[in-house]
Amino acid sequence: MRFSLSSILLVALAAESTVASSWFSKAVYNKWHETELERWLSDNNIPYPSPADRKDLENLVKNNWDSKVATPYNDWEPAQLQSYLKSKGQDVKKGTESNKKSLVSQVQGVWHESADTASNSYSSVKDWIFDGWTDSQLKAFLDRNDIPVPQPRKRDTMLAAARSNYDSVAKKLNQAAHYPGEWLYESWSESDLKEFLDERGVPVPQPSTRDKLIASVRRNSRLSATQMKESAASASASAKASKDNLSDQLLDSWSDSKIKEWADSNGIKVPQGSKRNELLALARKHRDTLTGDKVASSASSAFGAATSNAQNQFAKATDDASLKGEDAFNQAVGTWSDSRLKAFLDARGIPVPQGGKKDELVKQVRLNSNKATSGWSAWTFDTWTTENLRNWLSSQNNKAAKKSGATRDELFKQAQDSYASASKSGGSKYASVTSYLASATDAAKDSTFDTWSDSELKSYLDSYGVPNYQGSNSNELKAMARRNANYFRYGTSSPQGSIFGRLQSGAQWMFDQLKIGVSGGRQSSASYQGQKATDAAKEGATSATNRAGEAAQKAGDKVKEEL
Repeated sequence: MRFSLSSILLVALAAESTVASSWFSKAVYNKWHETELERWLSDNNIPYPSPADRKDLENLVKNNWDSKVATPYNDWEPAQLQSYLKSKGQDVKKGTESNKKSLVSQVQGVWHESADTASNSYSSVKDWIFDGWTDSQLKAFLDRNDIPVPQPRKRDTMLAAARSNYDSVAKKLNQAAHYPGEWLYESWSESDLKEFLDERGVPVPQPSTRDKLIASVRRNSRLSATQMKESAASASASAKASKDNLSDQLLDSWSDSKIKEWADSNGIKVPQGSKRNELLALARKHRDTLTGDKVASSASSAFGAATSNAQNQFAKATDDASLKGEDAFNQAVGTWSDSRLKAFLDARGIPVPQGGKKDELVKQVRLNSNKATSGWSAWTFDTWTTENLRNWLSSQNNKAAKKSGATRDELFKQAQDSYASASKSGGSKYASVTSYLASATDAAKDSTFDTWSDSELKSYLDSYGVPNYQGSNSNELKAMARRNANYFRYGTSSPQGSIFGRLQSGAQWMFDQLKIGVSGGRQSSASYQGQKATDAAKEGATSATNRAGEAAQKAGDKVKEEL
């Protein structure tokens, strides 16, 4: 049978059409309920007709799917683009901090997944939707829905319980589960939602409503889950590298006779006349057999003990830091002025008790001590230098920037008023303000209080009602200012501000303690060396515990010391 060219083309086009039709029919959103299609469109700020039939909704989702799921960064603000680059260990190119086009290009170059992977992930939301939740949020979800979890409640078991019961909970509540609605976040407070966004560098919607907050959390949950896994993998790899490095240092510390003893006990032949570098090469080649011999097993066991002990001590140090930090915070806010207590609540969107006495204000501040400030606010300028404030006001064409002899307090008040005006106006004016803040805030934070005069520091401490700073030198004034500013901004939450960084810093801290043990002495006995690592880990952890209390009162610029 002969086919004409037109027939072949017709068959090819039909096949192509079939493939395209098949792909579309398999798109994950084809299984979604109409309310889920509308929810996804609403989350991504895509207008849709109401009422609309299912076909129209599906077409709208289809036309916007790639841009919102595969390349969502095109819609991000500079602050979120910068945050993502930092999470990938990338420095923002100098001079591009507020250039969205350049930032998008930089993010595109390090983007973490393909379009297919991103799309397919929505076929089973329950596999990742809980990954960014805290332990307390998981517990609240399980308790609210009467889901039993074996004691003690560990994170892994809570995650498994939440995932395995996800569909049944949705069914019980008569809710769709492919792209979940508010039912999934019923146990979250608005502060929880804001904190989720803050920790990930996602701008908090302004003005904020619960619906908008949930939409933003839902829209960013997939990215958060992916980053969490990447950070955990990176921390694990760093830990492994540290362990391998420790093994090298341990072998380096052995004498030639000890290496020969180890080789003999493991049945490894050592050529006569082998030099030290040859002995070390032989030991490294067969290091995997380390667990099979008595001498090396002793060292291996000691290393394992040191690792386990360091993990336990790290956890203890973290807990101690939390307790000491909370106690120090409670003592500090008890001395704050009424105006500063009210400002603490205002910066978090918490209603200020009208006509409330100081005891009531302190109580409210302590109740909300774990909540960091949310997004940009008039209090963003609280610790900016005179120069930073002038530059900001100049960018807003504010006459105060050119006022000769203006004090920092006067410039601060003008900056707050200017921000409040832009926030109230909204639109492009507010967008311009937040874009400037995104590029300027980090620079303003990096040198907080370093260039302040003593009079400016005292004036700042006066706003807190801090007593007894008379006679203090500049460094002491700066320390007090940083301590109170840190409490004001972070409360008792982590000043590190990045949950991904905590994973890596925790692993690094642990292995730093182990390295201390190895570098502390080059002993000939492998067993002694391993014990040395254990002891050093204990000492390092104890030291870290002691430092933790101090770190809770500092700006948090040295994360390892904080822990």
